[in-house]
Amino acid sequence: RLLKRDKKEIPDDFRGMSASKGVASGRVCLMKSVKDSHKIKPGDVLVAVMTRPDYIPAMKKAVAVVTNEGGVTCHAAIVSRELGIPCIIGTKIATEVLKDGQIVEVNANHGVVKIIK
Repeated sequence: RLLKRDKKEIPDDFRGMSASKGVASGRVCLMKSVKDSHKIKPGDVLVAVMTRPDYIPAMKKAVAVVTNEGGVTCHAAIVSRELGIPCIIGTKIATEVLKDGQIVEVNANHGVVKIIK
């Protein structure tokens, strides 16, 4: 008899800390490093472990930013506030749960990322 290993459940939504208020929807673009910056298109949601100064050109194209790490004074938070785009930080799981091309809603008023499709 074979036993099936339980698959990890992928949530429909997850939370983080709001770093820059607002609500936006768009296509997920995972950035594992600055080398992935060519992938981001205007209107995408930039998803990364964290951002650094060399991510700024990509952040300028994004409608929102979501990171695994960070606090209210981290790079992603400061730059997102400057750009006036929603930003959720400290999700811990964004880069593991989200996949390139998924459509998500980033509600930074409540710190929630919702997978639309």
